[in-house]
Amino acid sequence: MENGNKKIKSDDTPYVSIVIPMRNEEEHIQNCIDSIFKNDYPNDKLEVLVIDGSSEDNSKKMVEKSISNGRKIRLFDNPRKIVPTAMNIGIREARGDIIIRMDAHALYPEKYIARCVQQLTANKADNVGGVQEAVGTNYISKAIAIATTNPFGVGDALYRYGREEQWVDTVFLGAWYKTTIEKLGGFNEEMVVNQDYEFNYRLRKAGGRILFSPEIRSHYFVRGSLTALMKQYFRYGCWRVKTLLLHPGSLRWRQITSPLFVLGLLLSLLLLPFSWKMALIIPVLYGVFNFVVTVNASRKNGIRYFPILPVIFFTIHVSWGLGFWVGIARFGVPKLSFRNIVNAFKNQY
Repeated sequence: MENGNKKIKSDDTPYVSIVIPMRNEEEHIQNCIDSIFKNDYPNDKLEVLVIDGSSEDNSKKMVEKSISNGRKIRLFDNPRKIVPTAMNIGIREARGDIIIRMDAHALYPEKYIARCVQQLTANKADNVGGVQEAVGTNYISKAIAIATTNPFGVGDALYRYGREEQWVDTVFLGAWYKTTIEKLGGFNEEMVVNQDYEFNYRLRKAGGRILFSPEIRSHYFVRGSLTALMKQYFRYGCWRVKTLLLHPGSLRWRQITSPLFVLGLLLSLLLLPFSWKMALIIPVLYGVFNFVVTVNASRKNGIRYFPILPVIFFTIHVSWGLGFWVGIARFGVPKLSFRNIVNAFKNQY
């Protein structure tokens, strides 16, 4: 697509608007804001827009305190409470040529903003993003961080573990020219979850390109319990169906393996009264593969995670897969063609 990108002169530093959707983030929002203002990007070329989704904790008060301390932050209300609405509010109010989305659940190293801007202006990309470095704060969350940066846990989602710069289907968060977002009509407010992937698919269909750069890194705090992880991945799977209904061509292989695995487990249960040997094929194969991956991951990250990692991998896969089938029951059956399925296994960037 023609993104309207401007040629940036060496002495022409782009004005950047940081957009942060927020709801009940009192544990993280202050550290997030502190990390942004510790960036080495010129303060006179930077603004932060926090879009609050009717927080019920002290998040909003903490942002207001930062404003009273002289930081260039603008605070807006988001009565709908969902991320795509927050993004659209922020984009509409942004004064910057470049929009960078940030998550209140993360910290940003001092070069983060500058690297986003440099990659966006230098590579003719329409969206840039980098590595989501998963961070845990207790035994369970540290193990979750290991699992969610392992290809067995998350497939080919390169923003979780990639090391080479390349064109991809999506990135964590993102940085765009404001004109690029406006030409696509902003974020789809029907997408309560998975709105970033849905937007990035529309961007690619319009001819845009998405760049993954390992030089862009943020520290993301993962869920702290198995229950929270299960709910998160269930929602991911459920709302992926909504995206497929809108865009059947957005299917990726990593998004169908978990639903097929859950279906295989169900078939195994149905086979059990007739042939226990046949019924054990899928569970045993999965168990062996899970065991091998867990051994390797534990050797790299600490043997103490060996007991819990198989449970976490299983939780991710089953939660995503169950969510997908519930999504079909809730939203309907996507009209996938044979070509959609074949293309899911191809690099289409």
